[in-house]
Amino acid sequence: MKTTRTGLSAGQRWLLALSCLAVTLVIASMAALYTALPGIAAATGASQRQLTWIVDGYTLTLACLVLPAGALGDRFGRRKMLIAGLIVFSVASAVPLLVDAPVWLIAARAAAGVGAALVMPSTLSLLTAGFPAERRGAAVGLWAGIAGAGAVLGIIGSGLLLSQWSWVSIFVAMTVSGLALSVAAFTVPESVDQARPALDPLGALTAALAVGAVVIATIEAPERGWLDPLVLGLFAAGAVAAVAFTLIELRLPQPMLDVRLFADRGFGSGTASITIQFLISFGTFMVLVQFLQLILGYEPLISALAIAPMVVPMVALSMVAPWLADRIGLRWTTLAGLVILGAAMLVMSRLGVDASYLDALGPLLIMSAGLGLCTAPATTAILAGTPPEKHGVAAAVNDAAREIGAAVGIAIMGSLLAAGYSDRIAPALPRLPEAAREPVGDSLAAALQVAERAGPQAQPLADFAKDAFMHGVQQAALVVGCLTLAAAVLVAAWAPGRRKTQLSAPATVEPEPVAAAETSTR
Repeated sequence: MKTTRTGLSAGQRWLLALSCLAVTLVIASMAALYTALPGIAAATGASQRQLTWIVDGYTLTLACLVLPAGALGDRFGRRKMLIAGLIVFSVASAVPLLVDAPVWLIAARAAAGVGAALVMPSTLSLLTAGFPAERRGAAVGLWAGIAGAGAVLGIIGSGLLLSQWSWVSIFVAMTVSGLALSVAAFTVPESVDQARPALDPLGALTAALAVGAVVIATIEAPERGWLDPLVLGLFAAGAVAAVAFTLIELRLPQPMLDVRLFADRGFGSGTASITIQFLISFGTFMVLVQFLQLILGYEPLISALAIAPMVVPMVALSMVAPWLADRIGLRWTTLAGLVILGAAMLVMSRLGVDASYLDALGPLLIMSAGLGLCTAPATTAILAGTPPEKHGVAAAVNDAAREIGAAVGIAIMGSLLAAGYSDRIAPALPRLPEAAREPVGDSLAAALQVAERAGPQAQPLADFAKDAFMHGVQQAALVVGCLTLAAAVLVAAWAPGRRKTQLSAPATVEPEPVAAAETSTR
């Protein structure tokens, strides 16, 4: 098979491109609806609670099912799961084109999350199987950089679509992209664990229950309160399910996930690092998009383009981060990356109501540098800590850490933002008409709508509400920044020092040639 000047065959380059495109679609779909929620609410009458579930229904099913989906790929074939996942994702994304009631939107997004759970681990495990050991680190680094930038690309893409069409166009784009990639996936070689491990239904069930209970509790906590009986009950149920999952996996001769892998310092610290990274990034995106639209007055497209510059340092550093980790050790790249993330949050906590775009761009670029520095080494460490035939499950652990981190980050940042806004806006509420108190107290977006309807004389209310919002932003960024700095020290102490982190030999690849290369497919 011919190789290029980069040392990669045409088939390997095609596999890399397809894997990056597929994971970009899955991650971008998590954030693509952020800028469309006002339009969805106006068109469908969805409540704020329903809007939350339209976004989080996708993340929830993805987080719950990504681990058993990775195990299915190991047993039945990663390419088969990739194709099946893309088809399920596309069909589910087409449902809102036919029915747009809020309940149907929530159900469609949850079904799309099922497809996404099949796609994510397949993309990474196909890469590790299709690349030689000396090229695998760079391929994983590019994959990790693209995955980290996926949310930004989703916001940019939705902004471009909304500048010309309605929110329905986002679902059209998801459907078409998924179908196109599903057809393209037939051209890559199959990869499967030749041992054909037995299925682990109890492990899959308890894993899904553990993740689902924790994520639902985290979603409900900002509205109900962190000490609400239902929230506490869900956290307790998640803990019980996690213990049950651990006991089940320890007793099986061929577990879906050998929990002993977490004793490997690279695997465990890499998983913790990925969780923190996505907690920071998705929590920040949620806050920053609102800042750009509500404080600076940007349209959806402009706010999306305003976030775009962070992609450059993130992807650039992700390309060299695995090389750096091999030379100075995972511990130091993890410490540096997480400290930079914490510093970005502390800089963001200094933003005020008179902040400009350049003021916000600074912490955004700092954050992207931190993500670029520690994302790829963490992903590489997770894969390096598992046997090659289990790379599908390792990829699923990596993906589950991302989804759980994203859900928790959105909940924590949202809760702190809401608490800070409510505390600061409260003194103004008694002086407002009865009908205006509830919307003004709920959110800045609603307060600005009330002020706009009231006319110029309500400008002081708009200014006060903006100040209250920025107070919440400052509180959220400060608390998360301090927690991130503390976590950086703990995770870095857990991470191994300098050692060889090159991925082990790939899983057995069935002799299915790549159509994009010189031979034909089956």
